[in-house]
Amino acid sequence: MRDQLTLDQIQSFQGKYPKQLWYLFLIEMWERFCFYGMRGMLTVFMVSQLMMKEDVANLQYGATQAFVYAFTFIGGLFADKILGFRKSLVWGGLLMITGSCILAFDPGTFFFVGLSFTIIGTGFFKPNISTMVGSLYKDGDVRRDAGFSLFYSGINIGALLGGYICITVAKNYSWNLAFGFAAIVMTISLITFLLTKKYFGPIGLSPLRETKTPAKRKWYEWSVYLGSLIVIPFIMIMVAKTEYTDYFMYTIGPCTLLYLIYEMTKCNAIQVKKLMAALVFIFFSILFWAFFEQSGGSLSLFAANNLEHDLLGMKLDPNGVNNSSNSLFVIIFAPLIGLLWIWLSKRKLEPNTVVKFGLGFLFLSLAFYVFYSTRFFANAEGMTSLDVFTLAYLVITFGELCLSPIGLSIMTKLSPLKLQGVMMGMWFLASAYGQYVAGILGAGMTSPIENASLTDKLLSYTEGYKELALYALIAGLVLLIISPKVKKLMQEVH
Repeated sequence: MRDQLTLDQIQSFQGKYPKQLWYLFLIEMWERFCFYGMRGMLTVFMVSQLMMKEDVANLQYGATQAFVYAFTFIGGLFADKILGFRKSLVWGGLLMITGSCILAFDPGTFFFVGLSFTIIGTGFFKPNISTMVGSLYKDGDVRRDAGFSLFYSGINIGALLGGYICITVAKNYSWNLAFGFAAIVMTISLITFLLTKKYFGPIGLSPLRETKTPAKRKWYEWSVYLGSLIVIPFIMIMVAKTEYTDYFMYTIGPCTLLYLIYEMTKCNAIQVKKLMAALVFIFFSILFWAFFEQSGGSLSLFAANNLEHDLLGMKLDPNGVNNSSNSLFVIIFAPLIGLLWIWLSKRKLEPNTVVKFGLGFLFLSLAFYVFYSTRFFANAEGMTSLDVFTLAYLVITFGELCLSPIGLSIMTKLSPLKLQGVMMGMWFLASAYGQYVAGILGAGMTSPIENASLTDKLLSYTEGYKELALYALIAGLVLLIISPKVKKLMQEVH
């Protein structure tokens, strides 16, 4: 039944969107609800329930997110070589559900066990569904961008709902229930996929179908399943003891870079120049995500400790606003920014990729100056304005939207075909390093005073945000200054 539809039939759809896109939209929406719901709870849970110090919780958060992105690369490789996207999705979904159920049962006792299951599960799930979206379109189909825009809005609707609902339920009712919510929505996501997979024809089937016997294929697949379970205790140890995360991050990055340099020796001069340009984007993306990802760490604690509950006259949970406002602003403004680039392009005024990256940092800098300015709106108890805090998220969203079209797309354009997998891996690894550095930066912002007052915490965190604003400003200006040189390295790629 699953092979009734051919790839050509799927790709020859009428109208703006293929029907399969709506299924993937729903699957991803619920999975992102689970992911962002969990992400938004982690730091606050560690401080309020596990009684960790704030600097330790920031480091734990950075380690957790770093492993999520590192395993995204590994999960993508296994999908490409052995499982195919479908089985990767199902296996990743099952692991995420298991992890969420463990946390729902007893998050205090089994925190790192549940977390390790969700890390591995996300690694198998996250990279593969986007690839399935791309497979719905023929090369050169002008409707592809509209499809990815719709899919992107699904991601942000899930992040918006999960980011607000989970933390609000956790703080006001029960942490067990909140983790249970993540398990329920992930189950909905997985069931949606299982009910609709017959409509995807050959998309996402195992790449070994053509080359291996069914028995041998099963052996390869079960080896992946077993291997991913075997590494869970090691993930637990590395996330629980962040010094092990340090060793991992100190090793994997330099090794990957050395391997890339070795591969570059086999490339021609033009390919080497393009790869050098790609490395510039990778380096600056680490910086961008290190600043941006304060949202799950230091900003999460800042929201829990120092923000009033009043936003434009409405009573809202500050942590819910911290977790979901960026997604809401992306949903509202992403189409408008897209139209702006088109309008500028028609007038030959659209900035090139490097300049857009630089503009992203300038918006990031401005956003952190706004986060810093919250100290000037604080009362005598150290509580400050949720309105000003949310305004900073509006600004940070414009920074993200300057970068979001680049990412994986520019990696594929700048990489020779034989190195595309390696460069995709390096891009995901850059995100892992960004998350890792975010935890270190967040830990450095915590007040050194034992049992610090709310005012001490306010001053300590906002001073840190002022420093990040300055670093982001410098990075943005450097990118704008070097943009002609990087553009030259990029050759014909824009």
